[in-house]
Amino acid sequence: MGEKTIKVGLVQQTCNNVRMDNVKKSIQKIREVAKEGAQLVILQELHTNIYFCQAEDVNKFDLAETIPGPSTEEFGQIAKELGIVLVLSLFEKRAPGIYHNTAVVLEKDGSMAGKYRKMHIPDDPAFYEKFYFTPGDMGFEPIQTSVGKLGILVCWDQWYPEAARLMALAGAEVLIYPTAIGWDINDTPDEQERQLNAWIISQRGHAVANGLPVISVNRIGHEADFSGITSGIKFWGNSFVCGPQGEFLAQAGNENEENLVTEINISRSEDVRRIWPFFRDRRIENYNGLLKRYLD
Repeated sequence: MGEKTIKVGLVQQTCNNVRMDNVKKSIQKIREVAKEGAQLVILQELHTNIYFCQAEDVNKFDLAETIPGPSTEEFGQIAKELGIVLVLSLFEKRAPGIYHNTAVVLEKDGSMAGKYRKMHIPDDPAFYEKFYFTPGDMGFEPIQTSVGKLGILVCWDQWYPEAARLMALAGAEVLIYPTAIGWDINDTPDEQERQLNAWIISQRGHAVANGLPVISVNRIGHEADFSGITSGIKFWGNSFVCGPQGEFLAQAGNENEENLVTEINISRSEDVRRIWPFFRDRRIENYNGLLKRYLD
C-alpha cells in the first residue's frame, strides 16, 4: 500500500480588537508555513478578532460576517496564490438574530470546499458562547479536499468523543480542532496544569479511539475582559499534532506565538486500525443509551 502524507502548518497567534491587524498577521504566518512546504494550513478559532465571548454585549454581533464574505475573499486569494488548503474559523452572520461559530475550508484554487458550524456551545464564566452562537445544524460531515477528507470540529467539540467518532465513521482522514481556550489567571498553578493536561489527553484519546491523526490549533496571549468584570483569559497555546496512536508529532509552547510545520502520514491509520480494530469490535446494537440525556 502506497503511503499518503500531508505536510500541515499550524498558526498559533495573539489577537487584538483591530480586525485588519489580525488578518495581516495571519496572512504573514500562512506565507511562512507555506514557504516551509505546508499543503494544509489551519488557523485558530475566531482568528480575525479578540475572543469576544468573555462577556455579553449585543454590539459584538457587529463583528459577524456572511459566508461567503470578506474573510473568505481575502483568505481565498492567499490560498489560491500559495496553492494550499486553508482552514478558517469565523463568526458567521446567517440571518438576523442567527449567528454561528463556523469553520470554513478553502481549496487550493481559493474556492470554498465546505464549512462546519460548531455543534457544542459552552456557557461558562468568560466563555459566554450561548449568547452569541446558534448551535450548528450541519451534523458531523467531513469535508473532501484535494489533500484528503477533513473532519473539522471546533473548540468545545473537542471534549466530546461522540463528535470525533461520528466524523471518523463518516470517513474523516484527520480530525482538526481550531480552538480558543485558556486559564483564569486567578486559578492556582496546579489547577491550570490539570486543565491543560485534561485538554491534551482528551484530544489524544480521540486520536487513539479512532485511529486518526489529530490537529489542534489554539490561540496564545492574555486578552482582557472588555467588561472589566474578570481578569481576562490567558490563552494557553500548546497547539499540537498527534498521530493515530496519540503520539506527539509537533507541539508548541504556552507563552509565544508559534508556527508549527510537520508531516502526517495518513496511511498509518490503516496500519493502526489493523492492530487495534476498535471499529470492528464496536457493539453498535447495544449503544441505544447514547441517544438519551441520562439513564435514570
